[in-house]
Amino acid sequence: MPPAADLVKVAIEWPGAFPKLMEIDQKKPLSAIIKEVCEGWSLGNHENFALQIADATNFYITEKNRNDIKNGSILRLTTSPYQTAVQLHERIQSSSMDAKLESLKDLANASRDITFAQEFINLDGISLLTLMVESGTDFGDLLSFTLTAFVELMDHGIVSWDTFSVAFIKKIASYVNKSAMDTAVLQRSLAILESMVLNSQDLYHKVAQEITIGQLIPHLQGTDQDIQTYTIAVINALFLKAPEEKRQVRLQCAHTALTAYSLLCRTSNVIRSPTPINDEMAHQLYVLQVLTFNLLEDRMMTKMDPQDQAQRDIIFELRRIAFDVECEPNNGSIEKRKSMYTRDYKKLGFINHVNPAVDFTQIPPGMLALDNMLYFARHHQDAYIRIVLENSSREDKHECPFGRSSIELTKMLCEILKVGELPSENCHDFHPMFFTHDRSFEEFFCICIQLLNKTWKEMRATSEDFNKVMQVVREQIMRALTLKPNSLDQFKSRLQNLSYTEILKIRQSERMNQEDFQSRPILELREKIQPEIMELIKQQRLNRLCDGTCFRKISSRRRQDKFWYCRLSPNHKVLHYGDLEESPQGEVPHDSLQEKLPVADIKAVITGKDCPHMKEKGALKQNKEVLELAFSVLYESDEYLNFIAPDKHEYCVWIDGLNALLGKEMTSDYTKSDMDTLLSMEMKLRLLDLENIQIPEAPPPIPKEPSNYDFVYDCN
Repeated sequence: MPPAADLVKVAIEWPGAFPKLMEIDQKKPLSAIIKEVCEGWSLGNHENFALQIADATNFYITEKNRNDIKNGSILRLTTSPYQTAVQLHERIQSSSMDAKLESLKDLANASRDITFAQEFINLDGISLLTLMVESGTDFGDLLSFTLTAFVELMDHGIVSWDTFSVAFIKKIASYVNKSAMDTAVLQRSLAILESMVLNSQDLYHKVAQEITIGQLIPHLQGTDQDIQTYTIAVINALFLKAPEEKRQVRLQCAHTALTAYSLLCRTSNVIRSPTPINDEMAHQLYVLQVLTFNLLEDRMMTKMDPQDQAQRDIIFELRRIAFDVECEPNNGSIEKRKSMYTRDYKKLGFINHVNPAVDFTQIPPGMLALDNMLYFARHHQDAYIRIVLENSSREDKHECPFGRSSIELTKMLCEILKVGELPSENCHDFHPMFFTHDRSFEEFFCICIQLLNKTWKEMRATSEDFNKVMQVVREQIMRALTLKPNSLDQFKSRLQNLSYTEILKIRQSERMNQEDFQSRPILELREKIQPEIMELIKQQRLNRLCDGTCFRKISSRRRQDKFWYCRLSPNHKVLHYGDLEESPQGEVPHDSLQEKLPVADIKAVITGKDCPHMKEKGALKQNKEVLELAFSVLYESDEYLNFIAPDKHEYCVWIDGLNALLGKEMTSDYTKSDMDTLLSMEMKLRLLDLENIQIPEAPPPIPKEPSNYDFVYDCN
């Protein structure tokens, strides 16, 4: 008699027969179990049969996943993956359109299972599907299900993307380039193009020859958010994979990306749609925002050449606009002209009055600062002249140096927007206001330089206060961005409410809330309370692990990502985890999570770049953010359970909880923050003058409603 732990009680279905209840011995070979089931229904050739999970997935049971079967599961006896693959391979070539359509539907559904996919691919099924697409004879639902099956099969990563012909790429591209195309076909076609670009450098070149950004733009102007998401994903992929070594190609790609960005801004259909933006759309908009701002990196890291006349002419142009002067006649002495230039450059606020080109040799921000200054002077000329003249005419040492301020502000804005960093795989943090103008960074600078000048005056600052002013301006900008304004005008109005006086009030309020008493009795009280607070935090972390978290499996195609869930058992002895089809709503029960990891088997918790799944990273993972969210649990036999937390908060919760389970110190930033907050609250409560006042354990009851409301009267 096998141990009870190895026995699983299940129901097994067979079409036209009553379901059977039976016990499965998990130590017994799967083929022997299938043979036993077939004999129960007098079915021969048991090798032609297999077991499936009887749910919407219809996944086959294999030796690898058989442990996913749990008590109470409903299984289905069906034809083996090989037999099903052979049948569908024949049926999708049927001359009957109805039979062919039904077969393609079945194929699209079955292809989600990797066991079936492997068998169908072994029959050269991918080549058959590509030939069907290339022939161009199928339309509508036939084509839609053909492409769906193709996408599902390719998503398993069994076949290389490099194997496809130019004819196939041209056909897929033609579906995207058509003005009127079935929505399902268009979605699949865009998904295929994105995968081709991301997974093969050779295919990138071929796709780039067939698809232009201009041909993709019309798909952004519709109302279907899925189509918009897929379209932006293709634009991002084309930009991301533009080869570094081919500068001309990259510049062309940059130009087309900017064109797309500009048109996207003008239509505003994506941002201002009444339909809420889903996570995938938010991520793609974030990636587009990051990649677009990264176009500034070249200028940001380019030093000005003081001998370059074209670059020097930009400085001359700034002087001409500010002081309304033309080129001086050559009959004046050289010394006089030099003196005049030096005087004007000092008024413009440059550090080097003799040769201001030297100011732009610092990188970052390099030439980007000069670009911003010229844009401001040309497109906001009145504001530019007012700022320069207003400060150049002052003699009380309170003048705000426009040149120096512009250079430092440009550097600050690049830091805030993380110009030059690769997009994070998990981030959805885009700013809608940057999608409302085709020169959004320059306009952002123009608003902020006027803010800087205003704050300088409010602080009555001098040159010695320059760094203090910049700190206040950074705080004003960051606080305004946190509110996620929908337009640049809204951002501007937010800044109006964040004057220097308001910032002082906010700082004062925060200081009062974070007040830390330093007297000896208070410090002793803090030390006494700290262990209690730490135990409270520990219990909260363990409770959160018991609630569990949904984690995402990173794959090459984000929209096909799978989810998995992990939670701690109530007795804190076992980690339960298992795969999910979609992100869950609420908690996932323990019994639906098939895998278990005893806490006693955990040897260590590894974080960051030391994690096994971070040692081989894709293009989008080579950034600091993903590394900061990665951790692995090392358990017996040197095996790992790998995690990528959905955000920094969940990362801290799990690292703290796992360390608490292992008896180690909780050292995350989140723990420090909680400790400060709870300790401050507890200290203030204990220091209140509450002698002879009993604090109730429960809140007071809500009083009953009055019998009448005659006491209510209208003050008017």
